[in-house]
Amino acid sequence: MKNASPIDVAWMRRAVDLAARGLGSTHPNPVVGCVITARDGHPVGEGFHARSGGPHAEVEALRMAGDRARGGTAYVTLEPCNHTGRTGPCVDALIAAGVARVVYAVPDPNRLAAGGAEKLRAKDIVVEQGVLEAEAEAVNHVWLHSVRVGRPFVTWKFATTLDGRSAAPDRSSKWITGEAARADVHRKRAECDAIAVGTQTVLTDDPELTARDEQNRPTVRQPLRVVVGDRDIPATARVRNDRAETLLLPTHDPAEVLRQLDDRQIRHLWLEGGPTLAAAFLRAGLVDQVVAYVAPALLGSGFSAVGDLGAESIGQLRRFTLADVTRLGDDVRLTLTPHRKA
Repeated sequence: MKNASPIDVAWMRRAVDLAARGLGSTHPNPVVGCVITARDGHPVGEGFHARSGGPHAEVEALRMAGDRARGGTAYVTLEPCNHTGRTGPCVDALIAAGVARVVYAVPDPNRLAAGGAEKLRAKDIVVEQGVLEAEAEAVNHVWLHSVRVGRPFVTWKFATTLDGRSAAPDRSSKWITGEAARADVHRKRAECDAIAVGTQTVLTDDPELTARDEQNRPTVRQPLRVVVGDRDIPATARVRNDRAETLLLPTHDPAEVLRQLDDRQIRHLWLEGGPTLAAAFLRAGLVDQVVAYVAPALLGSGFSAVGDLGAESIGQLRRFTLADVTRLGDDVRLTLTPHRKA
């Protein structure tokens, strides 16, 4: 929709803001926001998809709008679904409510749920696509990537000193960054579906790999803990406790890791360590985002954040695009995306 009206843009922007409220709680479903306006253009309902198995955004917005939705417009960040799962098709709810027009931002790439726009048009409902498509893509980029590509979106996270060290020579790494950065890691962990480390990290650091809130309490929803590698993990390891589910994958193949996680409908993998596992994913071209926490500190020796990437000259540098820089106390969080070959 190339020439969207300012009103359409405004209500779709509100829908995008609503969609963001579902981040971290809708697995394995997308985040979606919806605004309903009445015949006279005034807003009468809004909603977002808050949890998997719960009402979809359109249903929540229609519930608030009631009879005022009849003859009105629905603004939705993702094409309304035409699929019966744990809830009914959103297109049927919109049709039953008597809306006259549906504006959505992004087509649904899920072949099981797609076709909503066609069904709405078949009922003589005006359907328009593309308002704030880039913004709606951005808020839902993890889910969209996973469905389109057929594997989880992979974020590689690491913490490092200014000289690129993630651990001292004795392998100690607590704490390189400060409290603000560590709290940010937990917030981001909570938005993911799985956290992966290699067996060396488990044997050396004995991490619990859970997400915790600002009071250091485990969050209600915990990502799946994934340990990659074929070495035995002791029964006393903290990743074996009952605070979250743990999956042991005795493989060194990143593609196999993602295949098994995709079978479990994991949409977002948070790759935490260590350097060998990170290097394997990078060399396989299976890292979609890098989140680096850089501390204003130096070690001068120790272990780097990533292992051998096969580079023998400066011409083999792996370059990234800087998407965001955020200060967290005295530390800096860099968010980057890899350059993709044309």
